[in-house]
Amino acid sequence: MKKNMFNTIRLVRNTIIVCALSIVGLPVFSQKDTTRKQAIEITSSYKPVLRNSAKINFSANHLVGDTAKFVGPYNIPALNLFYIYQPVSLKPLALMQDTALELGLRNFLKIGAGNYSTPYASAGFSFGDGKVSLVNLYADYVSSKGKIENQDYARLNIKGAGSYFTPRNEIYGSVGISQQDYYLYGYDHLMHNYSKQDVLQRFQDISVKAGFRNRDSTETGINYNPSIQSNIFTNQDKLSESSLLFDVPVEKTFDDVFSIKVQVGADITSYTSKDLPVNVKLNNNIFQIAPELIYSKPSLSIHGGITPAWDNGKFSILPNIYGEAQLPGRSFLVQGGFVGRFIKNSYRNLSEINPYLQTVSSQLNTKETELYGGIKASVGKHFNFSAKAGLIRYENLPFFINDTASDSDSKAFLISNESRVDDFRIHGDMSFISQDKFTITGGLTFNGYTNMKDNDKAWGTIPLEITASMRWWAFKHVMLKSDFRTFSGGPYLLKDNINGTLSGAVDLSAGLEFAINKKFSAWVDVNNIFNNKYERWHNYQVYGLNILGGGDCEILIFV
Repeated sequence: MKKNMFNTIRLVRNTIIVCALSIVGLPVFSQKDTTRKQAIEITSSYKPVLRNSAKINFSANHLVGDTAKFVGPYNIPALNLFYIYQPVSLKPLALMQDTALELGLRNFLKIGAGNYSTPYASAGFSFGDGKVSLVNLYADYVSSKGKIENQDYARLNIKGAGSYFTPRNEIYGSVGISQQDYYLYGYDHLMHNYSKQDVLQRFQDISVKAGFRNRDSTETGINYNPSIQSNIFTNQDKLSESSLLFDVPVEKTFDDVFSIKVQVGADITSYTSKDLPVNVKLNNNIFQIAPELIYSKPSLSIHGGITPAWDNGKFSILPNIYGEAQLPGRSFLVQGGFVGRFIKNSYRNLSEINPYLQTVSSQLNTKETELYGGIKASVGKHFNFSAKAGLIRYENLPFFINDTASDSDSKAFLISNESRVDDFRIHGDMSFISQDKFTITGGLTFNGYTNMKDNDKAWGTIPLEITASMRWWAFKHVMLKSDFRTFSGGPYLLKDNINGTLSGAVDLSAGLEFAINKKFSAWVDVNNIFNNKYERWHNYQVYGLNILGGGDCEILIFV
């Protein structure tokens, strides 16, 4: 035990001695050695090395074909139209050249025949490439012989129209010749026996027109279309009437919203009668200028202006304010306006209304002002409609009455002028259009004449008229068509102050067109299916049921 204690004491002593010596020797080792030069000793060199990167290897694989079929949704908007005015009869025109054809031009020939000894022929020819020049020539002829003596009719039209195109303008013109033969068969056939020459009413019309217009908007935003037209109209051995018409419309567009339009017009007519006890020679002239400011946006359109006009030297200011607007959150447009115009009552224009008109000894033009309002809208993708009601004031409105002379046979009509009359008019129209396969249109017009001063009734007018038409491509090569017209009879006046009301009419027509191939087709029209021999003008009964059929073809002309 004492030995172990002794060893422990000795170990502690030795440890203390070693620590003391280390402390004493520390300054000695910390002193700088000045006996040798300062130098850097490199015991080993260092070379940095980047670690090897791991490269990703791609293996090429063929893409797997996508066999899933995806049909993207699409919506084709319906091409809907608003029919504001009553449709007019269509006349066949020469077809334009198909630029895909290398040989020949598109031309057509249409011929047919029907009961009432009715031949029918129509033809059209087209020349030019449609890019530098284009000329269309067409003609048609039809005639019929009714069951009543002298109930005959014939019409011949020949017309040529052409255009020459420059890089910025189109120069156009036309020449037309027409002859229409009517017969005044509205007399008592038991009391009178007239030959055809005695009752012949032959109208001949020669018309020449020329003008030019810009094809694209100019750099200044000005659009123009001045034109001049000359008409020579005659009623064989009864009268001669010549007219010269100027029309100069100019429109300046400032931006996408505002534009200004000015239209200057002149209608100069010279009339000479030949069969009156005292023949007359007169001039009937209308001059007018119509400045107009236009504000147009997709939801709002406003036209504002006035029309100073001179009717045979008498000055008038006509209103020209109208527009339409779409109400917020509504699918229809509201329309309204206060407009006015002069209606030229030349013999040429009056005979288009009533072809059984007697030679006139004076001409008074009609001044018309209308205040109207209405709506028009599209319902769904195919149905459109519009409705309008207005109050119209007429000055010098012509009414048609049978010849009231005591020694007259009442077969011809006279003009009974009304110095002032109001007309409450309601007009509506609709259309249903399904692409180009099926179309139905219809219209209704009501006229209520009041406040007349010179006549007891509105002689020769139609109080209510309803029209409709249908076109349907029932099959690929078959088109069915139909037209319907009904109207209520208007009042008429005879000599000795005898008056009455016509019975009105219901007229339905139907037709079929069958395309045999690309060049030949056949057609048939059945008119007045109900065989209603109504009278539009008193004593002038129309034809009954009549059928007209034939074919047409496309012909080639090699040039």
